[in-house]
Amino acid sequence: MANRSTARPKLVSVDEDAPARTGKSASNLAGQAYDRIEELLVSCTLAPGRFLAMHELQAMVGYGRTPVHQALSRLAADTLVQITPRHGFRIAPIDLTRERLLLRLRREMERFVIRLATERSGASERNRMQHIKRQLVEHGARMTVEQFNVVDRLIDQQFLAAAQEPFVEGTLRPLHTIFRRIGWIYHMHKPDDVQLQGTVDGHIAVIEAVASGQVEAAMAASDRLMDFVDSMFDVLERDVPPSRLDCSLDADDRMLELTKAIAGPR
Repeated sequence: MANRSTARPKLVSVDEDAPARTGKSASNLAGQAYDRIEELLVSCTLAPGRFLAMHELQAMVGYGRTPVHQALSRLAADTLVQITPRHGFRIAPIDLTRERLLLRLRREMERFVIRLATERSGASERNRMQHIKRQLVEHGARMTVEQFNVVDRLIDQQFLAAAQEPFVEGTLRPLHTIFRRIGWIYHMHKPDDVQLQGTVDGHIAVIEAVASGQVEAAMAASDRLMDFVDSMFDVLERDVPPSRLDCSLDADDRMLELTKAIAGPR
């Protein structure tokens, strides 16, 4: 069963001179800022629909204005944030209809990447995949959602590296982020506790087929995993409050509760 985590990111002071002192390039800092903001998006620490000023995000992630601005530009291109010049930005609300449609795109792209990864992976890549699979087999049942997401991202990186086709990464990576967040909401906010084992087993099956060079089996396992993701949408549409998908709707929820309280029992 997934353990619920209440850990919040530590506030870190912003240091614009960090690149000069550490020797890290601006592009590296922008990449690190992107990764950190992506983590906060996936875990809904940056809730869908939330408005923020730039300085608020800088304080949360601990990077200066330039790398954070560059990271936000990438995230806006990924349709994960909406930037309002001179006013800040908004975390894009989750549109279940749109994201279910995007899953069809992801399914086809995953099949392409999985085929290439199975055909092109060498001994080193297959060894790393088998190592990840053993970790999932041994520890998957006890992982928290946050821990699994770290492994899930590593799996995606391994498949993309083994596929040796960098062109697809720019499209597939934001799709991975979108559906990683869908999985987080599914596991953390469904009224009844949901086991991670189904997700873990699906990933193990894909890794096993890719690492053993079975192209058709790998693509079939990938399709089954996408089917599992698709099934999450029925649960989200039925059981998850709309304000979890767009926090700006909280005011509407509070108004409904107030109306019920005033009306009293019937």
